Amino acid sequence: MNIAFIGGGNMASALIGGMIARGTKPGAISVVEVVPAARRKLARRRVHASATPDVRTAKADILVFAVKPQDMRTAAAALADIAVGKLVISVAAGIRLADLSRWLGGHRRLVRCMPNTPALIGAGISGLYAAKGASATDRRRAESIVAAIGKYVWVHDEALIDPVTAVSGSGPAYVFWFIEQLEESALALGLAPKAARLLALETVLGAAKLAAGSKESPATLRERVTSKGGTTAAALKVFADEDMAARFRRAVEAASRRGAEMGVEFGKD
Repeated sequence: MNIAFIGGGNMASALIGGMIARGTKPGAISVVEVVPAARRKLARRRVHASATPDVRTAKADILVFAVKPQDMRTAAAALADIAVGKLVISVAAGIRLADLSRWLGGHRRLVRCMPNTPALIGAGISGLYAAKGASATDRRRAESIVAAIGKYVWVHDEALIDPVTAVSGSGPAYVFWFIEQLEESALALGLAPKAARLLALETVLGAAKLAAGSKESPATLRERVTSKGGTTAAALKVFADEDMAARFRRAVEAASRRGAEMGVEFGKD
């Protein structure tokens, strides 16, 4: 199975690195990337990298579009003929499969994927949606690619990719922001910078590992460390008084709406 990536940025690099680590031969992978420095980096992994589509692109069984959303229309239109008979996977945020199909001249074997940046260390989570024209084999092949960078979930409705984007695609930024706030709070309370950073990072990392390895819900785990009248209860009372849960939901909803808006904007003729 030969795979051609259209775009060789961070996400494509993460997918390629994960696939090679899981046994895919570098010779089965090609990349179309316009930036010379990125091509040189990819070449060090012994994959074929070119500035424009070439014979390797044409012979691929799968095309993975990993370009920026605003560049998808141009990239897809240029490869409409090459895409015939191939599985096409898109990792571009906001791009709807109906629009991608149109730009590809009516192509139907399509899968939409939304990974996230922890894919760079093999700890990603991806949301997947398959168009009706994608076969069971196509779905398995898409799974084999994203499994190289972490876990994945399928959604039954393409509209749910926008919430996936809001929760897991944008989610790492929310977590980084929370780590930031923990660190800044530690500094404000007098802790040394090195200690503040370590305490914030390891607390979030440890709590995530504990939640991931537990059969109990995050709510139950939270309750178990919240003694009545204690320090945790004092902090959580502030969150409740400030209606933080509702504010956070509004933030995630805003991200989801923006994903849908991007689909409309980039899909316009």
